Amino acid sequence: MKYKVFEDTLYSSDGKNILKFLEVNKSKKNSLPELIFIDLDMPKLSGWHFLDRLKSLYPELRKAIRVYIITSSIDPRDIKRSDNYPFVKSYLIKPLTKEVIESIVQNIN
Repeated sequence: MKYKVFEDTLYSSDGKNILKFLEVNKSKKNSLPELIFIDLDMPKLSGWHFLDRLKSLYPELRKAIRVYIITSSIDPRDIKRSDNYPFVKSYLIKPLTKEVIESIVQNIN
């Protein structure tokens, strides 16, 4: 699904790649993303493991990055668990609409 609401987009289905990118660029404010969409169900590194690792790295980042969980899970335990990550701005249930994504982008600007 492609909605042309972002100027620049980086994508990876491997959370390890994103964490490595953030680690390498943690002091380069202009290189860090404004936001990250993370799925809880990823092939190599689960969304929860990604969030745990990001929680350790987050204080070192030169920029506050907004993280949005995107998932098909409606389990109240997952929703509650997402509260353990202060940088997670919202827990979004799939499928996402263009309007939801545009609203997120408007809140950045």
